[in-house]
Amino acid sequence: MVHPATPHTTPQTRQVAAALHAGGFLGALSGDACDRLAESGRAVDLAMGAVLSQAGDPGDAMFIVLEGELEVRTVSAGGRETRLVALGPGAVAGEMAALDGGLRSADMVASRRTRLWRIPRQALLETLRTAPEVALALLSELSARLRRTNSDLEVRATEDLGGRLARLLGREQGPRGLVALSQSELARRLGASREKVNRKLQGWVADGVVEVTPSGIRILSAEGLERRRAQASER
Repeated sequence: MVHPATPHTTPQTRQVAAALHAGGFLGALSGDACDRLAESGRAVDLAMGAVLSQAGDPGDAMFIVLEGELEVRTVSAGGRETRLVALGPGAVAGEMAALDGGLRSADMVASRRTRLWRIPRQALLETLRTAPEVALALLSELSARLRRTNSDLEVRATEDLGGRLARLLGREQGPRGLVALSQSELARRLGASREKVNRKLQGWVADGVVEVTPSGIRILSAEGLERRRAQASER
């Protein structure tokens, strides 16, 4: 559930202003402009699993993640969820739809208990009208996002499920090689079925590359995992 907003405090607005100053094209704003933009907002508390917005909702605000994690995801016509990105403390979310006033292109959901700072679209636009230097920073940010999107599309086009799974495991591994994600969550992030992910993992278990534990997937051979990712890219 979404809890009622609570009055903002000076430490919170300082945290928001710092995030704005470090957040992509908004970093071109002056310190005073960041402070004013932060002061225009309010806190929003989300319980784990609460939906902040859905694809098709109006882009009437942008958000700063203060605590927790906000997941951006899409849902196919068949109901399959694919996680696009997870945004942690300090990240800016929903700013593109807030800029052009368009509709949200994806869902935003709290993957754990999360506190956000909501900045209305009108306050964002008023701030940007007084800072034309942000336009160049915005063009740079859009170009960088386009390059990242092209890179992701290239990975999907050139790597099969095994390659993408190996890449994901390598990126998410923690201490002692443990990837603390369920097979269902791995499948969701890859946009694949759990059955296909399980078949691939079982083959790697037989080869001694990983082991499946109650806590997640443990990587036994980083070299073997990288070899499978490289082989997938060569096909």
